[in-house]
Amino acid sequence: MCKISGLTYSHISMYYFCMARAATTSDAFNAVAEPRRRDILNYLALQERPVGDIVAALEMEQPSVSKHLRVLKDVGLVRARREGRQIVYSVNADAIRPLHEWASTFERLWRHQLLKVKERAEEKVKKV
Repeated sequence: MCKISGLTYSHISMYYFCMARAATTSDAFNAVAEPRRRDILNYLALQERPVGDIVAALEMEQPSVSKHLRVLKDVGLVRARREGRQIVYSVNADAIRPLHEWASTFERLWRHQLLKVKERAEEKVKKV
């Protein structure tokens, strides 16, 4: 049981350390929560690329790109292969499938909402 003593209500949110938080490296969903990792995945979506290309295109520091790639690789979202002296990264489409399937649930909701907006707009045009 978590016990926080000596804190007022206003301090609780600052020091509530008993709630577990998933690491960003634990699964694909947590990994893509970081915007720069999504940028890297978007950049790699159409073509495999070496780290240097990613650094230049996204204007990030090389150590930062390497760390993000390591997380993406550890959760299976990207693959790495050696090509001469370079390591080339590509997206693992099979690992991204669960992300796509989950997001598609909301896509249906968005389409439904857009259909409602369209219907309301058409009704207003008819009234004029």
